[in-house]
Amino acid sequence: SIIRRQRQELKLLVAELRDRDRELNDMVAVHERHIQAWEDDRQKILALAERCSLLTSDLNERNAVIKSLTKKLRVLETQHNDSKITLENTQQRFKELAQKVTDSSVQCQALEEKNQSLHCSVLELSAKTGQLQAREQELLTMLQLKDKALIETTDQITEVTSKFKTLESALRAAKLEEFSRNREQQDLKLTLNDVMIQVNKMKDVLSEKMKESSNHQEEISHLKRENGCLRSELILAVEEAQRKDQLYQFTKSKQARIEKELSSLRQVCVKQKQDSHFLHINLDDSEDSRK
Repeated sequence: SIIRRQRQELKLLVAELRDRDRELNDMVAVHERHIQAWEDDRQKILALAERCSLLTSDLNERNAVIKSLTKKLRVLETQHNDSKITLENTQQRFKELAQKVTDSSVQCQALEEKNQSLHCSVLELSAKTGQLQAREQELLTMLQLKDKALIETTDQITEVTSKFKTLESALRAAKLEEFSRNREQQDLKLTLNDVMIQVNKMKDVLSEKMKESSNHQEEISHLKRENGCLRSELILAVEEAQRKDQLYQFTKSKQARIEKELSSLRQVCVKQKQDSHFLHINLDDSEDSRK
């Protein structure tokens, strides 16, 4: 019975040992699986660390690119401000040139009107001079007629004196008539002298008006040339303003592209920071689990 009991105990011990052996095998398999999982996690951690270093270097490069792009953006903003100031100055100069051209046009028009009035005055003076010359010719004709009549009267008086010495009354009357005619002739000569003086004055005024008209013509031609120069300068200023506007549009489009690229780079950087943070968290978790 002792042997049976011992055999029974041995059987129980063997069964317990088998169970313990099975448990140990299971524990060994589980431990091997844990070791394999730890090795896999270690390889993953190494790969993640390498990827993290690559991402860090890439992030540094992206940061350097962002810094350079930020500097370029500042330079472009400075150029944009300079272009804006230049555009404002060009617009102000354009306004001044337009005002100057308007003033020159008004002055030219006023001078043309003045020249037209002077031309009308010259024509009137010419007509008046013609009338005075006709009046002078008429007075000269009348004077010649008076001289001829005076000569005829003198002949008649001589003939009457030689023939009718007794007719003193008639001779006195003839002398009085001769005196009156001489007086009239003197008056006509004085009138002729006054007319000649007035004609000379009119000629002097006419010459002065002609000189003034020629001066105004020269001034008008000079103003027309200056107006042409101002118009050409205005056209050049307009073309320069258009070129500045085109350059401003190009700079604005380039700035928009750079801002778009910067926004995309910022998004990429944010995503990379999130991935890096997530990898650090996973690395800490894996280190905690490994510990």
